[in-house]
Amino acid sequence: MPIGTRAAQVTLLVVVLAGCARPPAATAPAHAQAGITARPVTPLDSSTQLVLVVTPAWDSTSGSLRRFERDTPVGAWRQVGDVEPIVVGRTGVAWDDRQVRPAPGEPVKREGDGRSPAGAFALDTAFGFNSRQTVSWVRLPYVRLRETTECVDDARSAHYNTIVDRDSVPRVDWTSSEKMREIDQYAYGVHVAYNAPPAPLRGSCIFLHVWAGPRSVTAGCTAMEVEALKTLIGWIDPRRRPMLVQLPQSAIQRQRKEWSLP
Repeated sequence: MPIGTRAAQVTLLVVVLAGCARPPAATAPAHAQAGITARPVTPLDSSTQLVLVVTPAWDSTSGSLRRFERDTPVGAWRQVGDVEPIVVGRTGVAWDDRQVRPAPGEPVKREGDGRSPAGAFALDTAFGFNSRQTVSWVRLPYVRLRETTECVDDARSAHYNTIVDRDSVPRVDWTSSEKMREIDQYAYGVHVAYNAPPAPLRGSCIFLHVWAGPRSVTAGCTAMEVEALKTLIGWIDPRRRPMLVQLPQSAIQRQRKEWSLP
């Protein structure tokens, strides 16, 4: 979610999105299924598209984004396109501790902490202001944002960390949400499947979206220049199980071998 704009000051809102379901579990390689000793299953095992976001440190609010692809789930990653500048949460990044046991002193992502999640996450749904017909270049499932589209960040709600249509739910049980159509930076965006399935207070409404400028920050999303984002969205192919890996430089060094990062 962006901050620092009038629209970002509104209370948060909810179109039920497939992105709030747990990403499909990686299938163990055939030799592992046969009982032969193999390396552990990692979040990227069935992915052939990777979006890698790196920040200099846990508290950094800017960094870089690179795209990678490979021909098979066991192939070597190769970079695609240019390195793009990005901004993250106003207080940096923090671990999704469902994936990794943080080292002493490393932050853990929680609701309202102003940090973007660190870890590996599916990119499952695109959204924006345009009609589906005018964004035919988008291959992800697509949600057109309407005046009633909200993302719920009220941890007490049954719809916590879910994008919904306010007029389509049986009962509005939240008091805090993002009215997504009112936020200019959501003209184009991708849902990041963090905290899926949702657990209270672990953080919500995490997206890739348009930035407010290279010196801006977000409340927990990752943002970039609009043309860079459109290029990224057009490149993402859901058949290739696209994944976002977002980490500070120190954690990249730690996870590179375990997750087979480029």
